Amino acid sequence: MIALSVNLNKIALIRNSRDTTNPDIPLHAQMCIDAGADGITVHPRPDQRHIRASDCFDLAAMLQVEFNIEGNPMAGPRKSERDGVDDYPGFMELVRAIRPAQCTLVPDGDDQLTSDHGFDLKRDGDKVAPLLAELKSLGIRTSLFMDPDEEQIRLAAQTGTDRIELYTESYARAFAGQGDLDTIHKQFVRAAEVAAEEGLGLNAGHDLNLDNLPHFAATVPGLLEVSIGHALTVDALRMGLANTVAAYQRALGKN
Repeated sequence: MIALSVNLNKIALIRNSRDTTNPDIPLHAQMCIDAGADGITVHPRPDQRHIRASDCFDLAAMLQVEFNIEGNPMAGPRKSERDGVDDYPGFMELVRAIRPAQCTLVPDGDDQLTSDHGFDLKRDGDKVAPLLAELKSLGIRTSLFMDPDEEQIRLAAQTGTDRIELYTESYARAFAGQGDLDTIHKQFVRAAEVAAEEGLGLNAGHDLNLDNLPHFAATVPGLLEVSIGHALTVDALRMGLANTVAAYQRALGKN
């Protein structure tokens, strides 16, 4: 069965628009779990625009399901620019302290509105490999955010990562009519086949929603987990959070 990990970043973004603790992040994580979510994902950026470092500790203290922390391993410590918000300790420092079940490394930066590309391991492989080794030594399952590129996925296997997470925006755009769906879908199927050939577990995420997720989940082989936040949060405004989590589980083929 494909696991559903709910990304709480947009819940935190709503909270951060005011000087408040509402919506409460651990409470909404528990609501997702009670509704059937298999895991919780957060992506704490150095500017703490949504999920903050303190949220990660709060979640780690209460979660009984898989906790996935994703982010750029090269991001160092940074002073907070907002009163009442703790400094950002650096991504690797945060993960070392929390030791989540899974850590997904993503090559993003402050200038990106959201994650928009996978790793170039021809350039970054030598930097990433020792960080993956350290994470694995701490008992953390590792994943790399990757484009559906056969050569890059084979390079990912050489880094020692446990899994890759396919960046699915191109699929989502094609499904919505902004590209050749058949061609792009075949890229993801081939990427999944290559991951299996290389002994890599397979996750996926970005712009997956209730419309495009059923086709992706049913046709991309070996898929273990999807991480969904933006679309799920938007759907929750209309359907309610519990009903939305249940709907996404049905979209993954679960009753």
